[in-house]
Amino acid sequence: MAQPDRPVPHRPGAVSLFFVAKAGVFALGFWIWLLVLAVRGGEATGVHLIAATGAVCTTLAGVVLGARMALQRNAATRHAELRRLLVDISWNAFAAAGNADQHGGKVVPFPTAAEEGERSANRGPGERVSVLDRGDRNRGDRGR
Repeated sequence: MAQPDRPVPHRPGAVSLFFVAKAGVFALGFWIWLLVLAVRGGEATGVHLIAATGAVCTTLAGVVLGARMALQRNAATRHAELRRLLVDISWNAFAAAGNADQHGGKVVPFPTAAEEGERSANRGPGERVSVLDRGDRNRGDRGR
């Protein structure tokens, strides 16, 4: 059976790529400016310092933004795979619990509604029971 078409997971794209490209363009401009100043020769002045600082800072910013984008893309892929796995597990558990009678009781069935004797007197029939209120019959009700 063919796998159904699944939606593509969210991946950081256009905005992150824009800032990485923008930092790269600025870094390239600063490096070219620094290269032109260095080829012209002469003493190092404040302009050389500004060009060098701009080149280094924008290069580092581009590298950091590129690494962040790559990490986000990997995390989005892992998250999508984890969600897919959880859906498969829950679907398999649901199907197995429905077929528990046919498979010799090897599957733990889903919990059913509590019997009337297990309900607390101050709760209505539709209210949830907290873990501490339930107690464990096997442990001797140590939770209280």
